[in-house]
Amino acid sequence: MARIGVDVGGTNTDIILETTHEDSIGKSVYQHKVPSTTDDQSIAVMQGIIEVCKKARIDKSEISLIVHGTTVATNISIEHNGAEVGMLTTKGFRDILHIGRHKRPHNFSLHFDVPWQSSPLVKRRNRIPIHERILPPEGKVETALDEAEVRAAAEKLKSNGIKSVIIGFLYSFLNRSHELKAKSIVEEVIPDAYVCCSCEVVDAMREYERFSTTAMNAYIGPKTSHYLKHLESELKEQGIFADLRIMQSNGGVSTVESCCDKPVNILMSGPAGGVIGGHYFAGLDGEKNIITVDIGGTSADISTLSEGDIKIMNPRDSYVGGHPVMVPMIDLITIGAGGGSIAYVDEAGGFQVGPRSAGSMPGPACYNRGGKEPTVTDANIILGRLDPDQMLGGDLKIDPELSIKAVKENVAEPLGLSVKDAALGIVKIINNNMALAIRSNSVARGVDPRDYVLMPFGGAGPVHGPALAEEISAKAVLAPPAPGITSAAGLLTTNLQYEATSSLLCDLNTISNKNFENIIVYIDELEDRIVQKLRNDGVEEKDIKLTRLAECRYHGQGFELRADIPSGKLDSDKLAIVIENFHKTHEMDYGYRFNDAAVELVTLRIIGTSDSEKLSWETLREAGDQDLKEAFMYERNTVFDDGSEMLTPRYNRTLLGAGQTIEGPALLMQHDSTSLVPPGWMAEVTKYGNLMIAKKHQRGEK
Repeated sequence: MARIGVDVGGTNTDIILETTHEDSIGKSVYQHKVPSTTDDQSIAVMQGIIEVCKKARIDKSEISLIVHGTTVATNISIEHNGAEVGMLTTKGFRDILHIGRHKRPHNFSLHFDVPWQSSPLVKRRNRIPIHERILPPEGKVETALDEAEVRAAAEKLKSNGIKSVIIGFLYSFLNRSHELKAKSIVEEVIPDAYVCCSCEVVDAMREYERFSTTAMNAYIGPKTSHYLKHLESELKEQGIFADLRIMQSNGGVSTVESCCDKPVNILMSGPAGGVIGGHYFAGLDGEKNIITVDIGGTSADISTLSEGDIKIMNPRDSYVGGHPVMVPMIDLITIGAGGGSIAYVDEAGGFQVGPRSAGSMPGPACYNRGGKEPTVTDANIILGRLDPDQMLGGDLKIDPELSIKAVKENVAEPLGLSVKDAALGIVKIINNNMALAIRSNSVARGVDPRDYVLMPFGGAGPVHGPALAEEISAKAVLAPPAPGITSAAGLLTTNLQYEATSSLLCDLNTISNKNFENIIVYIDELEDRIVQKLRNDGVEEKDIKLTRLAECRYHGQGFELRADIPSGKLDSDKLAIVIENFHKTHEMDYGYRFNDAAVELVTLRIIGTSDSEKLSWETLREAGDQDLKEAFMYERNTVFDDGSEMLTPRYNRTLLGAGQTIEGPALLMQHDSTSLVPPGWMAEVTKYGNLMIAKKHQRGEK
């Protein structure tokens, strides 16, 4: 049966369809793109699925699985158009969401915004205190829940028209009975409300982060769940009864039902697919140290992968829309830099590019859809790095004169530059912006880019790759075989995954017998919970893989790092291994360790996965003597970073075999992207179709 990956970007929706030998057309892979529909992403998703089926000449009934990466939840948090949320919380702690951590977002700025105060997820008038109290460390009930107060609060929220409610009580991670009881009362009073408890969303200590995460879940919940359920019903109406899975921020996929309950888990759904896809294609050729740069039409997503490991972001750094969100996310950063990023001269006369984007509608000026402002795509058209008659294989009609007009009127004339210099300036500024972001995700964290390969993808990635690699001193550029649909391809290489946590604060070096027994009990309970979730999705127990993690810190530290817990029954020897694993992780992240310091356990985390069928990418045939000649298309002038203009050959990348080398200057053309090989650089096609681009001297050539 066929499988489809659908990734929604700010400009385009990318689709990949993989068939098997059992399908009517035999084994093959098909790619497709359609413009994203920002008002309702499902329109473009459905259009893309139907069109790619026609392209593959396959019946819709043959689709067995659809994996979807979506930015619905992300967009709600950024655009501040979520639900009106009500909150029931412990009396005396009504203003936790306003107070936060007393941290200034920018220490030395007099003009900064505090998002949790200026754009609160729950307005103060909708936060209602309730008499109840649970005490640490064992979760003993000090003050029983005042159920009458809960009912009255629910009635008040109902009368105010609020249909999204969170329950956040102090120390509920030690005893969840009060939260669950309050939830049942609210659901009884407001049957159609979206209600969630903090103990269900993130069962961990730190009330501010726990409340904020739960509030975000309720803020994005109604619209996100409506979108997912609507898409599911649309598929069925079109006769597509495939399993629908959603990419999560942690790199695993989950069911629609689970994502509707905890949409906070898919806040970084879209960018996560790109990291997974880059990891997959680099791994085919054995590259383990990579920096992925997913450059689409609107943004650039950057992640650093060391020794083949996809890193999960530290909880202290997990912010979305300025609000702390304590859920697992792939460690990546996003900046407003893409093909649609708009170039302009600001009020002070400064030359700026981004973060504002032209998106898909109206898009760059050259799209002739009404856009008047110059973009990075327009600059690349002017410089001859993108050919107007080859965009999306010629399917996208481009008017280069509109690019020239937009750059001339908005940038060149105001700054007294030629159109060529203005276009070159646009590209250099956007490359510098991306290089700064790459350094913040690598050099600033102790990673030396000279030991890493830069992997640019997305429609705009490979044309910027060499300049970025030179800027950060990466050893080479690795352009995947299908740059424009790498994120969509990543969706077909990931696993079904769930996570569960429980907080237990104790010193591991001098742990008491009671706490040791509690760790064992908590691990068993968490594992049972995860196994049951996977069983509910039809996964057999033999196919379930469990990973056990202890989130620890040195005594006195504010945040934790993850340490692996060995499999099997926990004993003193395995506990010593956990402590050593934490020391190693701390040294890897911060460059030092304290062997004699007390290691404190904060949270236990269990990750349950079920391996999915991976995308099968075929190897290329060996390059022939005439391949380069047959792949040659034509020559056109191209402007490079030093301002030189050279007659540059274009080659059809899809006609090149494994082992083929191409000397720069050259442009390698394909339907979804263009790869640039500057003068003095050389490209080589690997056996899986990746394109390794490096300076000649870096390849050992004179």
